[in-house]
Amino acid sequence: MATPPVAPSQAAAGGNFEAPPPPAMQPPGTDMTGICFRDQLWLNTYPLDRNLIFDYFALSPFYDWTCNNEKLRMQSIHPLDISQLSKMTGIEYMLSEVMEPHLFIIRKQKRDSAEKVTPMLAYYILDGSIYQAPQLCNVFAARVGRALYYISKAFTTAASKLEKIGYVDTENESEASEPKGGKETIDFKEVKRVDHILASLQRKLPPAPPPPPFPDGFVPPTTEAEKEPENQQTAEPQPPAVDPIIDQGPAKRMKF
Repeated sequence: MATPPVAPSQAAAGGNFEAPPPPAMQPPGTDMTGICFRDQLWLNTYPLDRNLIFDYFALSPFYDWTCNNEKLRMQSIHPLDISQLSKMTGIEYMLSEVMEPHLFIIRKQKRDSAEKVTPMLAYYILDGSIYQAPQLCNVFAARVGRALYYISKAFTTAASKLEKIGYVDTENESEASEPKGGKETIDFKEVKRVDHILASLQRKLPPAPPPPPFPDGFVPPTTEAEKEPENQQTAEPQPPAVDPIIDQGPAKRMKF
């Protein structure tokens, strides 16, 4: 006949050994920026204000149960009472900024004395959702990595465009003179784009200045093409040449 299972406390009471103590709750990890906490049942029951926001934050996995605020809660003291927290040392949470009921910022810090406090992490509660704010070095690393990605992508695109248009290498001019079997492809869209850029730059440049005037007494030289029309106008009209055979008139007979 099978016997029902016995609870560990009852088994410890019946035997001569003691039950092991429950495992202690571990503090939350440092990097928890990839998770978000939200308790919709609690939000439907209680309002979000500066008096109850810490109770809501204590439900999240970001809360460290070994902090000084939890000791004040066990003594029925408000966990954000600065007059009590300043007398203690260790890990604590402070409400730094409030924009009820949408935004609450809670800072985790380590207190060494009443005046010396070292900030550790920051959490923000946005419309009931709790997040861990990333550290400044991680933000800079992410922004620099994203910028490098787009710069590398831009250079890759520019290199592919240059390969389509083609370019002349000064070191290989002798090889370029040799006939090539295949024809280089030309992207007419890129040619039009370059022409448009050059035309816009030309419009932005100021017009060319007029040439300087000639000094006094200087006569510009004229070419032979310019002299021929003048010689034709100044020359007197000459009669046309007479043919000695045709234009002699009627022949005259001699009289005897």
